[in-house]
Amino acid sequence: MTTLLHIDASARYGCSDKTSHGSHTRRLTARFVQQWLSLHPETKVLYRDVGQEAPPPVTGKWIHAAFTPEHAREEWMKEELRMSDVLINEVLRADLIVAGIPMYNFGPPAQFKAYIDNIVRVGRTFGFDRNRSGEPYWPLLANSGKRLVILSSRGDYGYQQDGRLANHNHVEASVRTAFAYIGVTDVHEAAIEYDEFADHRLTDSIKLAENTVDNLVSMLGNCV
Repeated sequence: MTTLLHIDASARYGCSDKTSHGSHTRRLTARFVQQWLSLHPETKVLYRDVGQEAPPPVTGKWIHAAFTPEHAREEWMKEELRMSDVLINEVLRADLIVAGIPMYNFGPPAQFKAYIDNIVRVGRTFGFDRNRSGEPYWPLLANSGKRLVILSSRGDYGYQQDGRLANHNHVEASVRTAFAYIGVTDVHEAAIEYDEFADHRLTDSIKLAENTVDNLVSMLGNCV
């Protein structure tokens, strides 16, 4: 049975097709999950809304706890890492991760960056050994078969590869880098643009993104 981890990172409530000023990324992730369940109703879905309930940011105490060997951690250290453990355990359980990540000022929302900082953790999702020959860091989730779908949105347009603002887009690239670091490299994307224009170009972009989502569900669903 497939386990799907559904993550929403938008600060907006609701989906843009059902709520005034709702979220485009929530619209896309909801569509993906609904379509997936119609194809694979036995799928176990885990849901994490970091847009409305942001993980705590990494602190000095968190770093101290994370780099202390597990057998030597004091109770306060275990408590400091409690939410990180919850989030990491969800990623470990998931076969497919579907993340709605809007662009805020050219990058992911701060809430999602806090999520990344909590799941990229030494000893849990990546290894580190300063005495190791060659590269001292290595991904612990490599060859796990996990797949990631990034569903984004942006107010302007031209952020896709070779687009007019491609060099300004630090959403997909940063998320890909973080997940590749822990070993998740099978990544797929779709995005809505023109949100701030609110005309036929937005309508066309939504339709294109939804078609891409449907095609991704069909392609990935047939590989289960």
